[in-house]
Amino acid sequence: MPPTHATLSGPSGWIARWSHLIAPGATVLDVACGNGRHLHWFAERGCAVTGVDIDTRAAAQAVPTAHLVQADIENGPWPLRQASGEPTQFDVVVVTNYLWRPLMPTLLASLAPGGLLLYETFAAGNETVGRPARPDFLLQAHELLHMCSGLHTVAYENGFLDAPARFVQRIAAVNFFTPGAHNGAPTRYAL
Repeated sequence: MPPTHATLSGPSGWIARWSHLIAPGATVLDVACGNGRHLHWFAERGCAVTGVDIDTRAAAQAVPTAHLVQADIENGPWPLRQASGEPTQFDVVVVTNYLWRPLMPTLLASLAPGGLLLYETFAAGNETVGRPARPDFLLQAHELLHMCSGLHTVAYENGFLDAPARFVQRIAAVNFFTPGAHNGAPTRYAL
């Protein structure tokens, strides 16, 4: 049975921690949205949420107001494109517990100027404590940081977490603004 609002687990601690960087009304894309816990989190904060997953039934029940796209993003074309063929851009792109390396350029192209990427997934070492254990699904040392080298990194972590035991990499990174957008003053990202 799909989860309801009452049975949804809360957001990832990483997502909750960096949500203050997101303006009310922002457009949020949750990739591999699963049961919709992050869609629900951002919808409750006044964001326009879009989720993509191979199965969107649970997310549809959890967040009826979400724009959901059912698609096999590993074996088919990226379903969120503009008329020009370029990926649709969002103010925020969220990815948790999912890794499909060939999709990373599309995810980065889906960030609007000034957009925020919140990404958290399993890393090498996780095979010693549980699943996933295949190298295809585990980021190698600093791999996520390298993938996001064209963004402004606000925060990055690579290590081990308890409860449940897992190795992760996670990043909060911003797609650079146009130079001079803030009269030459650096943007302040509150930590």
